[in-house]
Amino acid sequence: MRPLTLGRLLLRCSVLVVILFVVVVIALKLGAVQVSLYGLGRDLIHVLLGRTNAISTEYGMVVINIRLPRILLSIFVGAALAVAGTSFQALLRNPLADPYVLGVSSGASVGAILALIIENHLSLSPELAGLVTPVGAFLGAALTIAAVYFLGRREGQIESSTLLLGGIITASFLSAIINFLMSTLAGSNLRGASYWLMGDLSTPQPRSLLYFLGIGFVVAAGVIYTTSSDLNLLLAGEKEAMHLGVDVRRVRIVVYLAASILTGLAVSVSGTIGYVGLLVPHVMRLLFGSDHRMLIPAAALGGAIGLVIADTVARTIVAPSELPVGAVTAIAGAPLFIYLLRRRLA
Repeated sequence: MRPLTLGRLLLRCSVLVVILFVVVVIALKLGAVQVSLYGLGRDLIHVLLGRTNAISTEYGMVVINIRLPRILLSIFVGAALAVAGTSFQALLRNPLADPYVLGVSSGASVGAILALIIENHLSLSPELAGLVTPVGAFLGAALTIAAVYFLGRREGQIESSTLLLGGIITASFLSAIINFLMSTLAGSNLRGASYWLMGDLSTPQPRSLLYFLGIGFVVAAGVIYTTSSDLNLLLAGEKEAMHLGVDVRRVRIVVYLAASILTGLAVSVSGTIGYVGLLVPHVMRLLFGSDHRMLIPAAALGGAIGLVIADTVARTIVAPSELPVGAVTAIAGAPLFIYLLRRRLA
């Protein structure tokens, strides 16, 4: 295998960016309201030039105000989950690890349901009401991150096996709390919570929140990327990596916290969307190898592509109704995972 160079890295990422662009254009066109490619291109040019007042067609407003923000959210969530999955698989040296293996999604779910209950007892403005669930979910995820971190410490250091067991125990405990809280909900609140738990990208998010998510993703993913060479050495074993000069303790803490934050940010606005963080790293590894300098950006773009496709299918296959995007990723992801597993064992 030829060594990775900056030119090869940029070329491969450019190919994935082009694929993502094509997928986004198709996603903008498809939906209950039909959109012509000419009208779509014209309206997108108006948006890029800042001339939103020039968008006069009704479907143009549907594309710009409804579909485009949802697609941008899909890109963020898919990229965040894929990068987090890649990081956890390297950190735990477990190919079955995914962003939810340490209980972060369960903590976010508890926070979201509690926020929903609190919201029902308060009279909030529409702007604040739209932020309550994401903020509650992120706080729940953050508390879970801290709890699993302290459970996973042994003699002042994080051990992969202890961290994994701590995450499994925490997730099991939080699942019981989720079942209890769900039993206290009724009517539309129960349906909304159930839909959120299956993965949902249909809820409009405030623009300020989207900016915050974007900045959080860039910072957390950038921090993980700075450890990509260390993650390559960790694949050979922790002792070998230490002999080669890797500060294993620092890498563990940095990757664990950054990947958990990515997971918390994604789950806070989308609910639990399975298989993205598990399968995308495997697919990108088959295509581009296991060098994390290439794998991390490839996984981010691959996750974005995959989730935009899944969300497009979720909102079009039974239009005008919608399916939870988490159901689509599970239906498509399970057979693909079985194929990859058989290929790995062959």
